[in-house]
Formats: sequence, C-alpha cells, structure tokens
Amino acid sequence: MAATRSKTKAQVVEKPTVHYEFGGPVGALGIIVSLPAVCYGLVFFCNADVCIRLNNLTATLPALPAGMVLFSWQACAVYLGWMAYTTLLHLLLPGIRKEGILLPDNTRLTYKLNGMRCFLVTMCLVGAGVYSGNLDLGWVHANFLALLTAAIIFSNTLSVCLYAGSFVGNKTLAKGGDSGNWVYDFFIGRELNPRIGGFDLKVFCELVPGLIGWLLLDLGFAQRQFQTTGAVSPAMGLVCAFQALYVVDALWFETAILTTMDVTTDGFGFMLAFGDLVWVPFTYSLQARYILEHPKELEGWFLALILAIKVAGYVVFRGSNLEKNWFRNNPDDPRVKHLRYLPTERGTRLIVSGWWGVARHVNYLGDWLMAWAWCLPCGVDDIVPYFYVIYFGILLVHRDLRDGEACKEKYGKDWDKYTALVPYRLIPYVY
Repeated sequence: MAATRSKTKAQVVEKPTVHYEFGGPVGALGIIVSLPAVCYGLVFFCNADVCIRLNNLTATLPALPAGMVLFSWQACAVYLGWMAYTTLLHLLLPGIRKEGILLPDNTRLTYKLNGMRCFLVTMCLVGAGVYSGNLDLGWVHANFLALLTAAIIFSNTLSVCLYAGSFVGNKTLAKGGDSGNWVYDFFIGRELNPRIGGFDLKVFCELVPGLIGWLLLDLGFAQRQFQTTGAVSPAMGLVCAFQALYVVDALWFETAILTTMDVTTDGFGFMLAFGDLVWVPFTYSLQARYILEHPKELEGWFLALILAIKVAGYVVFRGSNLEKNWFRNNPDDPRVKHLRYLPTERGTRLIVSGWWGVARHVNYLGDWLMAWAWCLPCGVDDIVPYFYVIYFGILLVHRDLRDGEACKEKYGKDWDKYTALVPYRLIPYVY
C-alpha cells in the first residue's frame, strides 16, 4: 500500500504556475468593460454643453452632447472604409523589409514597414480634398461618438477573431497569453504574431490606422474651429503641431517598434487591438476636441512655457531612444562608443552612462513631459483635459514595473548590479 502511494506521488507532475498581470482574469475582465466606458465618459463628462470643473467636481452631470448620436450606419461605413483604405495602402505601397527579434522557435519574422509612406499619401489626399472643398474633415466632430462606437465594435470583433484564430494551426503563442483562462488570454493576446500571409496584423495596427487616424481627428477639430470662428487658435495650433510631431516621429523611426514589448512579448488580443484602434485616436485627441468646444486665450509667456516643456520632453525622448538604438546596432559607433556599460552573462551590454545613466527609463520621462505640453494649452479650469497626463503617468510606472520584472528574469544577478549603478527608474532623485 505504501509502495502504491509512493508510486502515485512520483507520477504527479505539478503544473507550472501561471503568472498573471493586470490583476489576472478579474482585472482583465474589468479592463475590457471599463475601457469603452472611459472613452464614452470623456465625452459625456466634457463636451460643448458641460465639463467637469476643478472647483466644483460634483456639479456636472454626464450628458449626451447636443447634435451627437451614439451610433450611425454612416459612421460605421466611414470607419470600415478607413480600415480598408489603410490596409490596401499598406499592402500596395512599397516599404522597407526588416527582420524582427529571434522568436522562441529560433526563427525571425520579416516585417514590411511603410507607415511614413502611408502617412504622406494620406496627408496629400486629405489636403487636396479639404483645399478643393470636396472633403469636410470637420465632419468628425459632430460624428465623434458614432465613430467611437464603430471603432469599439470593430476592435472587439477583431479581438474575437484573433482569439479564435490562435487555435487554428501551429501558432507561436505569447508567453503570457496561454494561461488557459479564456478571459485573460482574450485580453492579453494569445498568439504572438498573427499574420495573414506576410501581412502582420499587430505591427500594422500599431503604426498605421490608429496613429494617422488620431491626427486626422485633431485636424478635423481644427478645421471645425476655422469654419466656426474664421481662425485656428494658438492653443489649437500647438496641440495639433505637438501631436503631429509625435505621430511623424513614430512613423519616421518605425523600425524601433520591432524591439518594443508590444511586439516582442505581448500577444495580439483585446489589449493591443482596442488600444491601437480605439484608445489612441479617440482619447489622445481629447485636447484638440476640448479646445474646439471650450476656446482658450493664452498669454504669450504661457505659450512660450508650453513650447519649452515640449522641446525639453522631445530632446529627452528622442535623444535617449537614438542613443539606445545606436548602441544596440553598433557599440563602436563614434556617437556612443564613449558610453560605459555593464557586460552581462547573456553576452549583452547594459548602458550605465549617458541618457541611460540618468534613469532606467529616461525615455519615459521625456514622453511624460510631452504629455504635459499637450494638456497645458487647455488651461486649468477643467480636469478632464488632463486625463491623458494622469493616465499616462500611471501607465509609464506600470510599464516600468513590467519591464523591470522581465529584465530581472532575463538578466538575473546582473540586473541587481545594473539597478545599483542606475538607481532611478523614471525621474532622477524622485523615482
């Protein structure tokens, strides 16, 4: 009997512990439900009719803006047309071919990158349409909520298809996306690199429809302001220019996306699909919409301060990212060969001087400074336009924690040595 029990125990194989993020299945479900609610809430709580005031937070009741509808077939057709247009543009236009990182099966995928070309063609077509009077880009304001609904329906449908498709064939699954809990896997993304032939769905959605669509919403709000007032205000001009620079920068350096956690680690599921196609265009355009609905007259010194914050943020953001990419590609590059680094047992090098000696994610600090420059043109009367800088700060802290956990697992004791040399995470002497 004892021998039988011993044999039974020996045959028991413990299942590997599932590592959940974002609060596990319960947290994932909460995010799936809450993200659309937040997108709608930003409109209901702050629109042309009402907006939450800092000095009286309880006085404003959410309301459907006058002249807006939650759903229309026209908006659905426009959104589907936009997705079809950007897909065809990506497939038809030439682009560079770039290999990604080494996958768990020891292969590398090749990516077609032509986001900047898609952007330039689109801007030319939109410019010609607006100039000729054949395109009323300001239409997006009255139809903002209906477009939001169409984008939510599309992103959720895409997420279902991605999850179902991950069970077909021999797919490479994301490390954290195969937990066995369907809610969590649907949220985080089960398949690492879903493709249709050579068309990489994740990288396309990360770069083209959401980013360019975000800028078109901004420009639509600017055109509506010009149509109603005869001018584009300095505040609107700054927001549109700052966010256009951000989009252009992302597309000009689009090869850098292949080394981000979104591409290398996370699967493509609801989290990224909703983020790319809904969250980015419809929440990042909040400041331009707010300025259209609540015009602001800003003094010259304040505009100069905002511009200085933007420049400082961009210098830190772009300077640190370039330094990292130059060092990764060629440590002997004259621009970075002076940098000190920590050699690791994996054979890689961790920079401990220059921008990356200031903080482990100094690029996040630059990103956050730019977020302030987007929000400040909205003035200080209302809190809703500052949603982005608050949310983004929380996101960057969470992203830093995720990355730190992954690096600890990847580098082991070398990571402890690195954190001793570079003690600050995001903000020197603060965090």
